[in-house]
Amino acid sequence: MREVDVVGIRFEEPEYAPVLILHEKDGGRYVPIWIGASEAAAISLQQQGVRPSRPLTHDLVATLLETFSHPLEKVEIVGVSEGTFYAEMVFADTRVSARPSDAVAVALRTAAPVLVSPEVLDEVGISLVEQGEEEVEAFREFLDQVSPDDFLGGGGPAENPGGSTS
Repeated sequence: MREVDVVGIRFEEPEYAPVLILHEKDGGRYVPIWIGASEAAAISLQQQGVRPSRPLTHDLVATLLETFSHPLEKVEIVGVSEGTFYAEMVFADTRVSARPSDAVAVALRTAAPVLVSPEVLDEVGISLVEQGEEEVEAFREFLDQVSPDDFLGGGGPAENPGGSTS
């Protein structure tokens, strides 16, 4: 497993679909995961340090884990099949299957590391070093196109670049 940083949420045109961007710490590849609008908002708000007046679902999960002394050790993105990504939330004595967006949203709230399997990185990882100059510039522009106002409006496909929901 390779540790990744959560870069943030970006939006893909023309559908304006939210994409979770992960960046491999030691290898430099990026992993884009298409997610739902509410999960995108939860991740972005947490990264920006915004605290809603009432806890979001991911805040509740993090509070429950702390209250009942079951810390989240890590999140692992373990697979991708037909554009659908699979994750597991890892605890001391068990693993729980989860959507990557939900798992990452909870990981950000609990300071748990996020890891991606080498197989997923090999299948969907994007290395800017290997891309042509035009593709690198297009990807960088894509990464720079987000603001808090982007979370107003409807959602797109959930966690899969193929457009179907998971």
